[in-house]
Order: sequence, then structure tokens, then C-alpha cells
Amino acid sequence: MKCWPLQSLTMAQAQSKQFRLVDIICRHFPGSDFLSAGDVGLVPGLNQPQMTRRVEAVLAEFFAAPAAALVQGAGTGAIRSGLAALLNAGQTLLVHDAPLYPTTAVIAQQMGLKLIRADFNSPVRLAEAIRQHRPQAVLIQHTRQKMDDAYVLQEIVECCQRQGLPSLVDDNYAVMKVDKIGCEYGATLSTFSCFKLFGPPGVGVVVGEADAVGAVRQTMYSGGSQVQGGQAMEALRGLVFAPVMHAVQAQVNDELVAALNGGAIPQVKQALIANAQSKVLLVEFYQPIAGEVLAMAQQLGALPYPVGAESKYEIPPLFYRLSGTFRQADPTLEQRMIRINPNRSGKDTVLRILRESCAGK
Repeated sequence: MKCWPLQSLTMAQAQSKQFRLVDIICRHFPGSDFLSAGDVGLVPGLNQPQMTRRVEAVLAEFFAAPAAALVQGAGTGAIRSGLAALLNAGQTLLVHDAPLYPTTAVIAQQMGLKLIRADFNSPVRLAEAIRQHRPQAVLIQHTRQKMDDAYVLQEIVECCQRQGLPSLVDDNYAVMKVDKIGCEYGATLSTFSCFKLFGPPGVGVVVGEADAVGAVRQTMYSGGSQVQGGQAMEALRGLVFAPVMHAVQAQVNDELVAALNGGAIPQVKQALIANAQSKVLLVEFYQPIAGEVLAMAQQLGALPYPVGAESKYEIPPLFYRLSGTFRQADPTLEQRMIRINPNRSGKDTVLRILRESCAGK
């Protein structure tokens, strides 16, 4: 079994990303401005809180894009807003030939979109599908949908650009973990959740081309649809801590793979790292004991389910079943494999819980 996970940032790269974001903040928030809790309401001329607009300017500059908009509904709301900006109901959307993330599938159904599938792992098949079906847009999930996915985001975006096809990248679980996100490679829009980046629940980001982001703004006329200034400031504060925290997590994952594949726990057949959808440790057992291990692990302090998948609330390690898209791709894995996200814990804590959960099995 082999996976092709995304390349995580090194600690030095993560620190550089943090420092660059703080430098941009300093230029947009002089003096004590950054200490503000944030305003609320529809400021004349902006039709949104002032602090929200200032945070959006920081995000646009940081991701090297013309514009950014904060939206309600976390990552799902960002994807929904982005697709609505690029497509009308009933139009054709090109997607990877893999199980769609469940909330994304609901959005496509709600919009009545016609889905055309192509294997993004094959540039030839992707280009052929675009020429044959002439879809109105493409949705690219930055992280993996199947265990054998190996496509390179930049290559997919560039292929779509050559064909004149607008692209929306679902960058959830990739932002602040990898070198660049979709819009930095030229995608029309990138979308992601601030909740997965230590921000507040319910806030998403759409960042990319000015016209497309402008179309998103047109759907947020009312005060109730706005991300308020306090939410925006909380989202930005969380984003500052995300790259280094995720780099630490990536280091722990590497240490765990080495230990488990070195025989640290006899019941473990193999361990590997995969983006499923967050970058996690996949642990395969010799016997079908996954369910028993998960039940015991939560008694020993592991989280039994995610909150926002790496939200600020998730401190202990997560011991959980495989993601829905991975289970759909291969249902036989459910009884012999689990995923572990160290979150803020270290290698020794994860090994202790796993070892005690496997004892006697």
C-alpha cells in the first residue's frame, strides 16, 4: 500500500510563513489597531464591518491574490459561495473521478450541477474531458480523495488555464501546511475554512480573482450574512499560529511512522501518512481490530471524533475511523485500519494510547 501525501512545510518554512503574515499585519494595522476586538454592522461605502474588510486585505496580500472575502458557513460556505460565483444552476462542473466530499456533493445537488468526472492523475484524460464536455468550471480538491491520488495541483490548474476553464480549489486541510494554495498557482478561486486554522467556528475564506470574489460579495448584502469584525480578527489571530503548529504536527507524524514501521507495536502491520483529508497517520493492523482499538483509545484519553478537524478545540490526539471518501474507495479497509491525528500531542502520548488499546488483541 502506498500513498502520495502533500509535502509538508519544514519548521523553517513554517516560521517564514508566520513571520511574513505578521509583517503584512503590521502594515495594515498600525499602532494599537490590532488590539481591537472588531466592529459590527454595515459601514456606509463598504456594506460590511471595517475590520472585516481590513482582514480581507491582509488575506489577499498574503495569498498573492487580487481580492479575498470572508464568508459565513466555514469551508462549506466558502465552496458554495465560490461555485455560485463561477456557475449558474444546472451548468456543468468537472470533478476528479473519486468520491466527492459529502458536503461538496450536497452543494452540487442543491445547485443542480451536472458533474463530469475525469481522472486528475492523468493529465491526458483531464485535457480530453475538458475538450469533449466543455464544462463551465472545475473543482479541484487540494488534498487527496483516494489513497492512490498523486496529482500535482499546479499541473491541474495550469491544464485548466490552457483550456480557458475557471477553477475553484478546495484548499481545506492544505492551507498553512504546504508551500502554496490554489490561487497562488493561478486558480480562479481558493476556498477554505478558518475553523481548521484555529479560528472561530463558521468562518470561511474565498480568495482569488477580483471579479469572482466580487460576485461572492454581491450575495452578502444583508447584515446577517456578513462576517463581523470580531470574527474576522479572531480568524486572523488563529491563522498566525497555524503554520508552525501544523509543522510540529507533521514532525510528530514522521516520528510515529518510523516507530510503528520499526515494530514498536506488534499488532501494527504498517503505518503511513496520507492526506485523508487532513494529513494524518494511517495505521493498518494484521487483524480486523480497528473497532476495538478505537473504543479503547477513547477511554485512554484520545478524542473519539473531530470537531473541526484540527480546530482550536482539538488538543489531545484523535483516534478515528477512515474518512468517508477513503471508505467509499475501499470499504474493506474499515475493519483493519484507523487514522490518527496527533493534534497537539507528542509521539510518546500517541504510542502509549495505541499500545494499550492493542494489548491482548
